[in-house]
Amino acid sequence: MNQPQPHTKTPDEWLVAAEGQKRGRFKLFLGYAPGVGKTFSMLSEAVRRRSRGEDIVIGIVETHGRTRTAELAAQLEQVARKQIEYKGTLFDEMDVDAIVARHPEVVLVDELAHTNIEGCAHTKRFQDVLQILEAEIDVLSTLNIQHVESITPRVQSLTGITVRETVPDWVLDRADEIVLSDLTPEALVHRMSRGDIYPQERVDRALGNFFRRGNLIALREMALQRVTRAVDRTLDDYVAQKKLSGHWQLAERVAVCISANPESRDLIARGARMAEAMNGELVVLHVDSDEQAPESQKRSLDANIQFAENVGAKVVRLKGRSVPATTAEYIAKNRITQVIFGRSAVKGWKQYLYYHALGQFMSNAPHVDVHIVTQEAK
Repeated sequence: MNQPQPHTKTPDEWLVAAEGQKRGRFKLFLGYAPGVGKTFSMLSEAVRRRSRGEDIVIGIVETHGRTRTAELAAQLEQVARKQIEYKGTLFDEMDVDAIVARHPEVVLVDELAHTNIEGCAHTKRFQDVLQILEAEIDVLSTLNIQHVESITPRVQSLTGITVRETVPDWVLDRADEIVLSDLTPEALVHRMSRGDIYPQERVDRALGNFFRRGNLIALREMALQRVTRAVDRTLDDYVAQKKLSGHWQLAERVAVCISANPESRDLIARGARMAEAMNGELVVLHVDSDEQAPESQKRSLDANIQFAENVGAKVVRLKGRSVPATTAEYIAKNRITQVIFGRSAVKGWKQYLYYHALGQFMSNAPHVDVHIVTQEAK
């Protein structure tokens, strides 16, 4: 008989529960494929920390028959797993209640994307981790990049292999620290060929499918991008907390400043190419003044904004009487690294006003690289 399942919290409920209360620290070891050393790195850190006097236990660790991993796991206390019967078969799952009752300083939870057997308190292991963190216990965990929900479709398209277990992106954003467990594709293939990852009878099939060199290179790039995003988010928090200047930046952020001019679409396209080449974020800015624009200009602006959204840009509409001052404030606050302006081929006082506005912007946002693109006058 199926056991009744308790209420499963939504992402919003987890986040609300975490606000304003103490919680454990969450450290995630991220890899791009099985065998890169996530679990080994996690266990190695745990053994070092235990030698310094920290109270560390294993909640669940899968050694997959790897001798060195098993040797490390044997050096740590393990909380007994609980057995759950499902359709006449007994399954071992992590015992969250026993971990909370034991209340160590740190617990190791392998394979974050795991789906629990029916009858567990939570459907997914990452929900178990969130409950442990709520109990003010630190968690070390592991995850491969193909299990990140937003990346899964790309991985399936690339490899042709269906990924059935995923972790929502917001869970990774919840991590206090993400460590990349890295290994070159060549070294990983060598480990696979030696039988260090899978049994020898599975090696040839793995090397011909998921572990093809092209797949590994692409997966590694995805993992590197995700870690870069986490590092940059941490830097954002640090800069905001310490009120540091705008030159503190790791990832590129390209902003395109647009108007109702139809040629703004050329600026957006140029910004999109620049952001893609730099592996950066694209933002499209428009400052709404108090002036009432003709209906034709409104339609043209809406078309520009739609084009920006179509190429994947983040569209930001600002309010302010001074376009250069309002733009500079946003650029500095959000640590934009590259900004693109259009310039109409005009002369006389209009040219003077343009350069005066540009000078005002640059004095208020000195740490951004400025790109000026000449457009047809409208």
